[in-house]
Amino acid sequence: MPDHSLPTALDLPMMDPLPEATQKYFDVCQDKLGMVPNVLRAYAFDADKLNSFTAMYNDLMLGDSAISKLEREMIAVVVSSINKCFYCLVAHGAAVRQLSGDPKLGEALVMNYRVAPLDARQRAMLDFAARMTTASASIEEADRQILRDHGFSDRDIWDIASVAGFFNMTNRVASATAMRPNDEYHAQAR
Repeated sequence: MPDHSLPTALDLPMMDPLPEATQKYFDVCQDKLGMVPNVLRAYAFDADKLNSFTAMYNDLMLGDSAISKLEREMIAVVVSSINKCFYCLVAHGAAVRQLSGDPKLGEALVMNYRVAPLDARQRAMLDFAARMTTASASIEEADRQILRDHGFSDRDIWDIASVAGFFNMTNRVASATAMRPNDEYHAQAR
């Protein structure tokens, strides 16, 4: 019988007690988000794994980039939609709704980004992320040039590819471990 207090189907309880730095990080999450995201709780069985995950996530999703926070969340949702990752669709769909102020945009991206009201630049960015997800080995210079033609720099292309690549990895881990999204995400920004 699975332990539903754990964030995944695996029997990997959080470290107890949590290291001081981890507890402080979780306290910040609780204060800012009103919860500790289950993905963090899932990684909290091992301090090194948690720290590696959060460093990469924070760099890609919160670090300096010409790709806006909303656009990075849009990439996360499109990749997660293709991969059918329940955790990330719920969590990052909520982030799109919150950052955009548009619940319809969040829902459209979750279901099929091609029906979302996007500008040509965003559409090109999401087309690239989708192609990376379904056929990354087929990407050629012409695909990168389409992004350049829409005003993206080579650094921007790196950031788009890195965010899409990160979510392709995390989607697979979340799906393989039956990671459950926090209930709070379902009602956010609706």
